[in-house]
Amino acid sequence: MRDILIKLKNGEIDIDEAEKRLKLSYFEELGEFCKLDVNRKHRTGIPEAIYGESKNIKDLAEIMVCLAEKNNVAFATRVRDIDALKKELEKYDLENFNLRINETARTFALIKKGHKIEKIGKIGILAAGTSDIPVAEEAKETAEIMGCEVIKSYDVGIAGVHRLFKPLKKMIEEDVCCIIVVAGMEGALPSLVTSLVDVPVIGVPTSVGYGVKITPILTMLHSCSPGLAIVNIDNGFGAGAFAGLIASMIYQKH
Repeated sequence: MRDILIKLKNGEIDIDEAEKRLKLSYFEELGEFCKLDVNRKHRTGIPEAIYGESKNIKDLAEIMVCLAEKNNVAFATRVRDIDALKKELEKYDLENFNLRINETARTFALIKKGHKIEKIGKIGILAAGTSDIPVAEEAKETAEIMGCEVIKSYDVGIAGVHRLFKPLKKMIEEDVCCIIVVAGMEGALPSLVTSLVDVPVIGVPTSVGYGVKITPILTMLHSCSPGLAIVNIDNGFGAGAFAGLIASMIYQKH
């Protein structure tokens, strides 16, 4: 937008051309199946992410390449077939890009070589059990794409609460600006963590456990421990983005 305004000021383009370019900068249209919000990070602080769960692999690859060329980074979540996406991307000239793959999180990123993601602060991530790790890793990948340094510790749920205190102490000593807590079963861990720290806690209920899968989110929503915010079930991306915004706001004020 700044480049367009400078060109208008210098008389390099007229006002009609400037208006046209500004309108085009709102999104990038790929055929009839996708409109990429290439300016989302500048507008909201959160970069455009691609939800890959039900997308055709061919379409997903095309979207990622286009977004990476425009924004230096393309980040996809819930990729259902990592190997198929890698194979499809081989059809493109990607020698100027690095691949970042987290099979546990089911995330896939293309990052332009030479592009450095600016570091904006530290966050913590805790997972109650090993079955919660995929959601926790999705949160980690999202936060790191936004520039966060992540301190994580897994399998620290309340079934063995003594496991929690050492990693939690480290996070406090490292001055994290917030802590993401991922938990299934009864979902009690976020309330416990909130009662022990003086930073915001983001609870992520998971669909892990026996019986009714909404129990963790109901437990977290009914927490009596203030300072806890909740995202939806299995929404590691939402938690990572929220944590990234907190870190970004603090970073900008410094």
